[in-house]
Amino acid sequence: MLQESLDSPMPQRRVRWPVAVGILAAGGALVGALQLPELFKTDAERYLATMGASLLTGGALAFWAIFLTGFDWPTRRRLMLGCAGLLAALILLVRIDELSGNMVPRLAWRWSAKPDQTLLESLRRSEKPEEAAAVDLVNTSDHDFPQFLGKNRDGRLSGPALARDWQAQPPRELWRQPIGAGWSAFAVVGDFAVTQEQRGPQELVTCYELHSGRLRWSHADETRYSSTIAGDGPRATPTVDRGRVYALGASGNFVCLDGATGNVLWQHDLVAEHHAPLPQWGISCSPLVIEDRVVVSAGGPKGHSLVAYDCESGELAWHAGDRQASYASPVLATLVDTPQILVVNQDSVAAHAPDDGRVLWTFAWPGGEPKVSDPAPIAPNRLFIAAGYGLGCKLLQLQQSGDGAISVEKEPLWENRLLKPKFTNVIVRGDAVYGLDDGRALVCLSLADGKRRWRGGRYGHGQLLLVDDLLLVQSEAGEVALVEATPERFHELTRFQALEGKTWNTPALAGRLLLVRNATEAACFELPVE
Repeated sequence: MLQESLDSPMPQRRVRWPVAVGILAAGGALVGALQLPELFKTDAERYLATMGASLLTGGALAFWAIFLTGFDWPTRRRLMLGCAGLLAALILLVRIDELSGNMVPRLAWRWSAKPDQTLLESLRRSEKPEEAAAVDLVNTSDHDFPQFLGKNRDGRLSGPALARDWQAQPPRELWRQPIGAGWSAFAVVGDFAVTQEQRGPQELVTCYELHSGRLRWSHADETRYSSTIAGDGPRATPTVDRGRVYALGASGNFVCLDGATGNVLWQHDLVAEHHAPLPQWGISCSPLVIEDRVVVSAGGPKGHSLVAYDCESGELAWHAGDRQASYASPVLATLVDTPQILVVNQDSVAAHAPDDGRVLWTFAWPGGEPKVSDPAPIAPNRLFIAAGYGLGCKLLQLQQSGDGAISVEKEPLWENRLLKPKFTNVIVRGDAVYGLDDGRALVCLSLADGKRRWRGGRYGHGQLLLVDDLLLVQSEAGEVALVEATPERFHELTRFQALEGKTWNTPALAGRLLLVRNATEAACFELPVE
């Protein structure tokens, strides 16, 4: 009898399926509750919370399968080994290649090379043909787009009169080709376009022929900024002025190049020379040329926040301020009849005198979140500022006392969270301001009172330019659209797919030629006109 008892199989307990159903129901309810719009400031926070709830639900199901199902111990051990093996394989074989503006990951095999790491060979194949005309960045033209956001650094262009139906008159692709990583845009002077990119271990400034896309020269520095969240490579846009190219790399390498050859005229390391902390997501300031000086936001302490160099010699002309840099670029404006350099810092907005850099006024804007959008001056005495990550926007008013001192009124004229541009700049036209609200929609606010006039479209974390009365909107997914720039209503006129993949770079429009790029490819289109 004892032998028969030992040989008989152990009774199998019933699997506790109701527990699994309860876990799935609770997890689904939690994920559903997290979609309520009032719970989070941004879609990125909502996505991260949703992912956390999904992982928590999966972990609870794994715990149930191993410990609460009623399986015998050999089966439980196999389940534990299977879960551990699956997790190990996932870690060993797959990497997060990049994240969207809302923190959605894109996965890749760990052994696969990043696209920019395979492009170094193309530099060696780009020798200038003997018959090619010399690179000329000295002679300018009416269609030039010589710096970040255009001639006036405000994203507003006067012409051309773009056709409003791209189905009837499609844009004509002139060229398309791979390009190195980075979020820089193109600067265009004459028949040439200059940008910054990352190819493997080299951070580059590159010059292309505008109409053919042929690479004419490149300058390389052995440095690489890399971030899973923020992306690889440089993020500022070069400035072209009087035949020189000024470019600032993601790690603080500031270089002035001969526009004809790409040879170095002078060079500085902003981080080392000004004891500046490197911003978490890399240096993003596009250089600003004012007469014979070039200004950049170094973000150093003790008078080294904003610095200016002599364009010709590269010698330090002045330095001022003590605030850490954020991710915006300096803007030259005249407010209360006073020329001033406006700059958004990590915790403030400040104005500096162009001649010696002295601080004219400061407005505290606390918060540890990145501030990317440039300040938008509104003559004669107002300034619009905005940022993503839930911060929102404000309209400031300046005043000047009898002794000439400038100050900012303590309380903004208005402030709200209806416009939160995360990676983009806003466009001011007339009595309205237009911008992308944290990747959710394009919005129009009244400058008079901050009230929302309309909200529409889904362009993700894209970019904007204004061409006469049309908003040229580039979506995060690489589409380009035309939207009427009117506070009366949202009306998208037309669109086309320009690029594939995540596109955070600002487009450049040189006459009818639209230059677009992202971290893997660049293209040039001739846009139809009326």
